Amino acid sequence: MTISFAQSAAIIAIVAVCTYITRAVPFLLFRGRQLPRSIIYLGNILPTTIMAVLVVYCLKSTTFSSLAGFMPQLISVAVVVLLHVWKRKTLISIVGGTLCYMYCVQVLFL
Repeated sequence: MTISFAQSAAIIAIVAVCTYITRAVPFLLFRGRQLPRSIIYLGNILPTTIMAVLVVYCLKSTTFSSLAGFMPQLISVAVVVLLHVWKRKTLISIVGGTLCYMYCVQVLFL
């Protein structure tokens, strides 16, 4: 089954509108008002929680039966930590860790 150009454009437009609405609703709900304490708490705790969940998800299939099973992940996690401590830029940490992992998997640990 192929999708026509019009169908693709409609899908992209719907996704864009939904994304815009999702982003705009909090600003509309809390415009000119003090944020509730629960929202402030979630804003403080969720970034760390999401990162912890992502670490667990990314490392859940790690095997220790061979070096190729765990060394790329271990090296990449170390690179992410070092880059984040050094630069404090999330995007640099993510891109650096991803590039390191891809290099390890495709070149070092075949």
